[in-house]
Amino acid sequence: MNETEQLLEQVADRVRNSAQGRGKPLPAPLAAGERARAELILGFALPPLLAALYTRIADGGFGPECGLLPLGQAVGMYEAQRASAWRWPEGVLPIADFGCTTYICVDCRSETAQVLMFDPSLGEPDLAWSIDTPSLAGWLRGWLDGTAWFCFESGLGEESDLEFTPWEEFRSRI
Repeated sequence: MNETEQLLEQVADRVRNSAQGRGKPLPAPLAAGERARAELILGFALPPLLAALYTRIADGGFGPECGLLPLGQAVGMYEAQRASAWRWPEGVLPIADFGCTTYICVDCRSETAQVLMFDPSLGEPDLAWSIDTPSLAGWLRGWLDGTAWFCFESGLGEESDLEFTPWEEFRSRI
């Protein structure tokens, strides 16, 4: 079993355990046709790990905070944001709503599926984008082991001086 398969199995185990505790069923995984339709609308492919989460685990509803957005909702948000005055970058798919207009996004053009944070409360579009985690796999591992900044048990989110690295590619992708 390779690293990606191990990670997917760990996510599936966590999702099964948390779903039982909530008593709320997760959405079914997406069919291949639904994924293909979403990619056609987006104009780019989902990174393999993100696609596997949607097609093998569930169509959103699991993960940190309120969980991953359903893929259809993520696609709709991407289209709306691309048409907005915020000059949303090409290939950056919002995957989770962290509240207060902050979104976690995946750079679908990045080889590692880099995870970005969009926080428009910082004012300027150039300042709204930062690097959350260098890879989707790393972001998921941080959630699984409780070491990510957004995990209550990590204590990192409590630090008032928590700073993220600005995403320098923003301007070249709008």
